[in-house]
Amino acid sequence: VAIGSAGWAVDRVWAALAVGLGVNALADGLYGAATLQGHDWLFAWAEPLWPISMLITAAAAWQPRRYVIGGFEGMPALIVPGVASLVSLSLLVYGALPGTDVPLSVTIAATAALIVAGIRSMLTFRENLSLLTTSRTEALTDTLTGLGNRRALMLELDARLRRGRESEPSTLVFFDLDGFKGYNDAFGHSAGDALLVRLSQRLLNAMDQGATAFRPGGDEFCLVLNGILGRGDGAIERCASALSEVGDGFEVGVSFGIVVLPEEADDPVRAMNLVDERMYDDKGDRRMTARRQARDLLLQLLHEREPELEHHVGAVAAIAVSTGRHLGLGDEELDEIARGAELHDLGKVAIPDSILHKPGPLDENEWTLMYQHTVVGERILAAVPTLQPVARLVRASHERWDGGGYPDGIVGEAIPLGARIIALCDAFDAMVSARPYSDAMPVADAIKELRACAGAQFDPAVVAAFVEAFEAGALSHPAFETA
Repeated sequence: VAIGSAGWAVDRVWAALAVGLGVNALADGLYGAATLQGHDWLFAWAEPLWPISMLITAAAAWQPRRYVIGGFEGMPALIVPGVASLVSLSLLVYGALPGTDVPLSVTIAATAALIVAGIRSMLTFRENLSLLTTSRTEALTDTLTGLGNRRALMLELDARLRRGRESEPSTLVFFDLDGFKGYNDAFGHSAGDALLVRLSQRLLNAMDQGATAFRPGGDEFCLVLNGILGRGDGAIERCASALSEVGDGFEVGVSFGIVVLPEEADDPVRAMNLVDERMYDDKGDRRMTARRQARDLLLQLLHEREPELEHHVGAVAAIAVSTGRHLGLGDEELDEIARGAELHDLGKVAIPDSILHKPGPLDENEWTLMYQHTVVGERILAAVPTLQPVARLVRASHERWDGGGYPDGIVGEAIPLGARIIALCDAFDAMVSARPYSDAMPVADAIKELRACAGAQFDPAVVAAFVEAFEAGALSHPAFETA
């Protein structure tokens, strides 16, 4: 029993003890049989076995001990009550045989052992069942929000699709938060997690009876509802509103796609792919109606003030997006980089013409004012909630990897990655474009200059990605057409 409960870890100590106790049990058995049946020759066999068992048991203390971590877990937890039950049952059966006389105390002890073993087995079963239920729940639950996770969602879709032809159809809605990345960047991941918890509780409160909510991951939520529903339906609009929040310095909205099951998709994977496509279509439309309109207005303001910047900012945006894509950035980040590149000179609308178009070098006071144009650009963009993530990139678009940039002099990865990409692409465009004060540099020389400045002015990883994209023909710039 002891060996089994220790996980069957048998060393020389346990082996010696087991043999010693076995010999002792044999001696006791022979003695008991001799007493009951009156065979004196059995006494002769039993007497030498007792000292032999004592010697073997004592020898166990001289064996080197190998420590093994074990415990009453899993099957070993059943060994003690199981063996006790068998011994007790054997005693009760033996006592019921004709011609045997088992004392009452032994019968009571055996019965009590059976009761205790049964109770212990029931407790073990209940504990294991509770652990199994907990593990299954955790495997299907998002730990942050308490909603079902992606695995639970796929199981729910599979179940509904299997019975969908025979019962009421269902509607799958896939929500994706707009502006959550900017919220995370501005307030930190802890605040972002708290926001997700708040939104998930609002979603649960807004759902119709019979609907089930899930969080597949990140800033994504899914809803499975009974019946056929469409865009504009009250149940869906309430949930979309519940997943939106506006506060001081931020605005989090939601884009979503809808798929009716099983009419539009006959398996869970197809359903998720289709609803994902429709969500991104909606996200593109929303960007056009909010961020794009604000961007167009500000770009027009910049072009009216500085017409020559129109081609410059467009070229910088194009190569910045291609570089970001080569670095593996997602669609939302690339969109922010594009807007940041287009508007990185927006603050120049506040710089006097006498400084902006001065034919000679600027003095110290004029440079101080010029250095503030990124701060002005940030303030203008921060007034538009959908462009606040872009405002951060504009402010840092003239920082240097080595800390020698402006306006904050931040160093290395403390500079937003989008701003590091914009800074490099802005410098490249300036080098390969003709200016009143300088001729256009050949593309090969400009690439060589970027490599030379890697680790000083520019992020080496961004330089490497830019060069790789250029060599792969993934960049588009007017200078390449004349090179």
